[in-house]
Amino acid sequence: MQLTREEAWRILDRAELVCGPEAVAAAVERVAGDIALRLSEAKPLVLAVMGGGIVFCGQLLTRLRFPLDLDYIHATRYRGGTTGGAIDWRVRPREDVRGRVVLVVDDILDEGHTLAAIRASLLEAGASEVLNVVFCEKRLPGEKPIRADFVGITVPDRYVFGYGMDVHGAWRNLPAIYALTPEK
Repeated sequence: MQLTREEAWRILDRAELVCGPEAVAAAVERVAGDIALRLSEAKPLVLAVMGGGIVFCGQLLTRLRFPLDLDYIHATRYRGGTTGGAIDWRVRPREDVRGRVVLVVDDILDEGHTLAAIRASLLEAGASEVLNVVFCEKRLPGEKPIRADFVGITVPDRYVFGYGMDVHGAWRNLPAIYALTPEK
């Protein structure tokens, strides 16, 4: 479902701010420091998960002051909707992952199925270690199939958007995180 301009503005006008731009920037800075402590000697391959992880990855990269290689992967379960389905592999890494430490950068750890599948695929392709960094981790009841090694913020169990995450294709470009307001 593609939103009209008016529909997109209506969603944003009704949404609840979850994490403002200053808190977003502080979380990115903190996570970059944590990653540097763990990976500064590894020359890792950083894989941005398209399309949601691109905003976080771009801002994170400017704070990682050590040698690394960059590539991307595109695997999704959402296809523009607000609920996940089967994993759709659109692009696998061009870089050879054999023997490499790989850092997967994504926007959100929701149920964890996509990140778990990406991790399994990279290990199967020969990566020596796969670490995951997500900007948001959604608080959900129960266990997830994967844990993130680095997390920027935690968010409530609601549909969130902004800072790389979309709502029906809109608002990836927001510098903050918002939650959808349920329809009345």
